[in-house]
Amino acid sequence: MEATAAELTNEVSTFLTALSVWAADALPRLISALLLLAAGWWIAGRAESAMIALLSRQSHIERTLCGVIASLVRYGILTLFIVAVLGQLGIQTTSIIAALGAVGLAIGLAMQGTLSNIAAGLMLLWLRPFRVGDYIDTGSVTGTVTDVGLFACELQSYDGLYLFVPNSELWNKRITNFTRRPTRMADLSFGIAYEDDVAKGKEVLLKAARDDERALSDPEPIVFVDQLGDSAVVLRLRVWTQTTNYLSVYRDMTEKGKQVLEAAGLSIPFPQRDLHIKDAPPALTGNGAGASPQRRDSSASAA
Repeated sequence: MEATAAELTNEVSTFLTALSVWAADALPRLISALLLLAAGWWIAGRAESAMIALLSRQSHIERTLCGVIASLVRYGILTLFIVAVLGQLGIQTTSIIAALGAVGLAIGLAMQGTLSNIAAGLMLLWLRPFRVGDYIDTGSVTGTVTDVGLFACELQSYDGLYLFVPNSELWNKRITNFTRRPTRMADLSFGIAYEDDVAKGKEVLLKAARDDERALSDPEPIVFVDQLGDSAVVLRLRVWTQTTNYLSVYRDMTEKGKQVLEAAGLSIPFPQRDLHIKDAPPALTGNGAGASPQRRDSSASAA
């Protein structure tokens, strides 16, 4: 029994000696690694905040791009400090980096669609075909941009619907941006009868456009004969205005154009069908004529 107790005491003593030797060697490295990790976390956070503050003062940089760049800076700094911490603990970082590269390659192959969205998002952020608040149309998606992210963009349709669109679908499409330019042209067409005075019609439409304070004087409004239709002479009115006023100008000028044309005594014709009967049979006219009816379609004005 005494021998067993002595052996146990020796083993405990040996373990404590080995533990103290390990602690004397490992604890300083562990403490320094933890301090290095904490310092890296703090530095990365400060660098992110400083980058956001710096980029937010640049008027030519999109606000969404500011957040993306700041996040990349933070995670880049954290990655460097994590590698340094592993080296401080005596871990061979070369093999870890190689393993991470292989894992990254496998993940990349499995997430090709997601990576394509990220690549498209970076290109959209770099080239900026649209910004937050712009109204765009891609042929399949139409709405106001509310957010531009790395993976997808968020839009709101004209009737208030929420649209979540992957970036790859936006990058591979032709984009029409309705609000990118400060001014837009309202293009309207009005028809008058062939017997009406064309010069008078042009005059009243041009006056109506010039009297509207939202219409720009440069380029100035113009009116011209666009085409000779089946039932009307089509006058084309083009008015330039601020993009923010486009819809109201278009709607108001459509209504006002009709009013000024009617006030000037000009008619706005509409297509109609005239039926002419020549040499009608007795069943139709009762006059004994025996010829068959013949119908001719034409378009005439309402007047």
